[in-house]
Amino acid sequence: MTTHATGPLAGLTWLKRGFNLGRHNARAVFGAAAILMMVATLPSIAQLLVLSVLQPDANGAMAVGAAAQLLSIVLLSPFIGGFLRLIDDTENARPASASDVFKPFRQGGDAGRLIGFGLLMTLYYVIIGVALLTVFGDGLLEWLNKVMTLQQAAGGGRIDPSQVPDAPDGLGSLLGLGSILFLFLSGVYAIGFAQVALGGRPVRLAMADGVVGTAKNLLPILLLAVVIVLASIPVGLVLAAVFGIVGLIGGFIHPALGAALILPLYLALMVVLYVVMFGVMYYMWRDVCGPSQTQGAGPPPPPSSNHHQIEL
Repeated sequence: MTTHATGPLAGLTWLKRGFNLGRHNARAVFGAAAILMMVATLPSIAQLLVLSVLQPDANGAMAVGAAAQLLSIVLLSPFIGGFLRLIDDTENARPASASDVFKPFRQGGDAGRLIGFGLLMTLYYVIIGVALLTVFGDGLLEWLNKVMTLQQAAGGGRIDPSQVPDAPDGLGSLLGLGSILFLFLSGVYAIGFAQVALGGRPVRLAMADGVVGTAKNLLPILLLAVVIVLASIPVGLVLAAVFGIVGLIGGFIHPALGAALILPLYLALMVVLYVVMFGVMYYMWRDVCGPSQTQGAGPPPPPSSNHHQIEL
């Protein structure tokens, strides 16, 4: 299975298709996105509960956050794989329902491989992050600890800007280079994870496909990122205005009514964002790796007969 380059405007096509996703089976796609969104909130809820009970210091809070992130990877990876397969089914006119996101957990599923790729990808994030901090992050951890300590001392209130210490000199270089590497790794994750979920590739081969596929398509991925960043500014302003007007109108009747009206709008927006985001991921994979599969056929079976074994 090989990867190939796409045109420079392919990223815009992925985004357009992401917005059009669900036209064949909206109930399945949006219902599955709602399930995925609810599952994604569980690690954050657990993190807040642990922090409220233990009330750790800055180092302890960072440890709790890391544990919540690990839980999120283990929990969400099979659901994301199931969602991508559901998208593939709907795009190829195969029967699908929202409950299909649970299929990787069922007997004969391959949740282990999906989790394995997520964990391996996280390890690469950590290694690259440590390398960046070693080169450009002198004094950054101390600065972050001071800022978090100030936030805890403020008790949820605003921090006096005069009390915030100056940022370390290498922060600008760290953010710039880190953003470039994060964009590259995002492409690796999108292509590689879909190769595991849809292409039936072992984790190590899917990772290689992700690296090569991203390297061949840096221009469309970069253009897609630029368009999303630029579009998020006016779209964010419009959404903020809409939420503000709805909350203001409801607040005239009762303060709780404003929040009650905003909540379903916010949840609906999040579901749409999930659909578009994973739609872009799916179409990126299909253009870079997907043509090697027969259109309308299901994803190849995992290479191992033991579907729960993590192949590296």
